Amino acid sequence: MKTIEIIGYKRANLGKVGAQRAREEGNVPAVLYGGENQVHFVAPMILFRDLVYTNEAHFVHLNIEGEEHQAVLQEVQFHPVSEIILHADFLQINEGRKIKMDIPIRIQGQAAGVSKGGTLVRKKASLKVYGYAKDMPDHIDVDVSTLDFHHAIKVMDMKMPNLEFLDPKRASIAVVEVPRAAKMADEAAAAVAAAPAAEAAAPAAAATPAEPKKDAGKK
Repeated sequence: MKTIEIIGYKRANLGKVGAQRAREEGNVPAVLYGGENQVHFVAPMILFRDLVYTNEAHFVHLNIEGEEHQAVLQEVQFHPVSEIILHADFLQINEGRKIKMDIPIRIQGQAAGVSKGGTLVRKKASLKVYGYAKDMPDHIDVDVSTLDFHHAIKVMDMKMPNLEFLDPKRASIAVVEVPRAAKMADEAAAAVAAAPAAEAAAPAAAATPAEPKKDAGKK
């Protein structure tokens, strides 16, 4: 897995006012945890571009005023409208400790159902995995070439050495769906096929004499 370097500066003011000022200056408030002490710092937002806006996972080499740490990005918060990065959490890597990472997915192959007019729907962009840093891939390939209509590749289908998948096992990663037009055509054909049976049943029901009602007063 590739490593991206981020240079940061320790934060003196940890309040909301200081965080907002840092953002206005083009910086991202961040915290590094997993070591002996948490380290609060800010780093230029432009340095996050290749780390956040990518289809690959990365290790991060943090240089905070000369103090160097190996880490992984654990969480990033965005502004709901402007999508500016509001805050980032990093986890320090220790060789003897397992970590959790969100690893991006890459779809491989063309689904069999797509060649028949179906649509491949991607349900997940990444998978959460658990393992040692040395075993982490920069992405996960998902082969969809065998998928037909209404078939899906689920988390339980994924196997990678020395890694545990933490998403729900029955969660779908990708599925081939029948186009709406095809569904409507199938429904119309089923309705046409059912019509003769319904018409034949109606005369038979009419020919059956109704049973006379019993007089409630007679025993």
